[in-house]
Amino acid sequence: MSDHMWGYQPTSGHTAGADLTGYTVEATDGSIGKVDKHSDDVGSAYIVVDTGVWIFGKEVLLPAGTVKGIDTEHRTIFVDLTKEQIKDSPEFDKEKHVGDPAYHAQVESYYVGHRLR
Repeated sequence: MSDHMWGYQPTSGHTAGADLTGYTVEATDGSIGKVDKHSDDVGSAYIVVDTGVWIFGKEVLLPAGTVKGIDTEHRTIFVDLTKEQIKDSPEFDKEKHVGDPAYHAQVESYYVGHRLR
């Protein structure tokens, strides 16, 4: 796995240990939901976003490397992906996929091809 994809970008404004649960998540073209869970694990950092009714209650796992900015004052996380890219991401099941190296490799492969940079 790429530490670059599974680690927060230095310019994101992320502070290790900060609780991001409940933060609103904004794609490049609008809101996608709220953070349900997150991890700061080195080499495996991510956020799990509950998309609510937007895509019928689906949760998605976004590697920390997709986070381009965090606004702690407004409790908002900005990702460098479109809503469509997130909607089409690999299916996520938190009971099976959190910490699963094969799933992380699948997610990484998907997002590496879609990052806006």
